[in-house]
Amino acid sequence: MRLEPDRSRDDREDLAGALLRLRRASGLSGERLARRCGMSQSKVSRIETGRLLPSVVDVEQMLTGLGVDESTRHELLALARVANTEYQDVRLSVRRGLHHRQRELAALEQNAADVRHFLPALITGLLQTPEYMRAAITPPIEPAGGDIGKAVAVKLERQAVLHDPSKRFSFLLTESALRWQLCPPPVMALQLDRLISLSRLATVRVGVLPLDRPVPDGGYHTFVTYDRRLVTVELFTGQLVLRDPKDVDHYRALFDFFAERAAWSGEARSLIATIGEDFRSVR
Repeated sequence: MRLEPDRSRDDREDLAGALLRLRRASGLSGERLARRCGMSQSKVSRIETGRLLPSVVDVEQMLTGLGVDESTRHELLALARVANTEYQDVRLSVRRGLHHRQRELAALEQNAADVRHFLPALITGLLQTPEYMRAAITPPIEPAGGDIGKAVAVKLERQAVLHDPSKRFSFLLTESALRWQLCPPPVMALQLDRLISLSRLATVRVGVLPLDRPVPDGGYHTFVTYDRRLVTVELFTGQLVLRDPKDVDHYRALFDFFAERAAWSGEARSLIATIGEDFRSVR
């Protein structure tokens, strides 16, 4: 799904080859380097052969173990950051079939125990009603074609994960996201009822950032963190997948920052219900 799969693959191969050449030039065996880095020898081998994409932290440890000069260190850490960033093009997703994208998201959710959604603009798929879902999948600019019904069905199947007791989901929405009239008012009212209902699940936390609270930062875009493994960042034309632990920690810290200023539990449900009544009062 990457916009430039060959370039991404080349970056990974370049990084693996460079690390292998540096180790050989240093005269260290893979086992000795592994001991210096606090890694297993098999992990070093998988990194050097390109079978395992190293995190930026992994590369930093290896370069420290190899004692490389500052210029080489800077160059390879920059390459590691690029290799750990993936761009997924929404147009390619549409051509493949949106249901495939939904299955990929389901796999991410199944493999994570702590999933955090920051939602400044719209309500996300795990919380959507079918009517809201159809509107979100078919925007006026380059709407999705193909079998929309199949994508909606798979998207609804994904929602079963919310009932998995081994997982915790946190959804932090801005009041603007709740008031954004993606659908006719009656549909919006039902969508907010659904949100209140899901917020009562033991595995789900729903928070709202009210418009009347001071927040000294902007909610620039939607993002989702999956444990401490990766973060996805939503764009109009696609999605960024970031695996660098520093990036993941940054987004988790952002989520915590906004969460501290949000309404949660009963207070959030009260605010959502009030907005729902506003939609019901529209004639």
